[in-house]
Amino acid sequence: MQGVKRGWLLRLVLSALGLVALAAVIAVWRFLVYGMSDPMPLAVGIRIDGARVSIKAPTCPTEAVDKVEVFDGESEKPLWEARGPKSPEGKRGALTLWAADEYERPGAGRQPTPLPKRLDVSLTDVGGEGGGGEGFDTAVVMAAKVPEGQYWTSKGPMTTEAIDDQLVCGPSDRSSS
Repeated sequence: MQGVKRGWLLRLVLSALGLVALAAVIAVWRFLVYGMSDPMPLAVGIRIDGARVSIKAPTCPTEAVDKVEVFDGESEKPLWEARGPKSPEGKRGALTLWAADEYERPGAGRQPTPLPKRLDVSLTDVGGEGGGGEGFDTAVVMAAKVPEGQYWTSKGPMTTEAIDDQLVCGPSDRSSS
């Protein structure tokens, strides 16, 4: 009788260990399939103050924006581009669109009036290694009445710091900002 109890206990322990191992395999699989393949997009911010349109893209202190491109989001027609922001803020992703004097190489083209229903903005970092962008519904942005010092994002109003904090920068990066 004692051998039967030990056999039953051994099977119970092995079954429990098997379930733990199976749960671990499923957890790793879910992380790899869902966590790695569908990263959380980073929010880019926009402000529309009268005729002035400005954006803020997330950057680490060691990164710099090189190029900004603006498209009509419905027709995909290029509207404007510029390279080489002159100011430290511009290099860190805080840019005014259609402000030729703020760039080393501004593109031709005037800001459309009225703005298209949808503006798509694309940014490229120096070296072309990174960048990002986002599309914005201009009516939603203008109706949002974003407080001074903040930008409208897909996650709601955010400060410059909150937009940058979406990125995981190296420890030396954050201390230098």
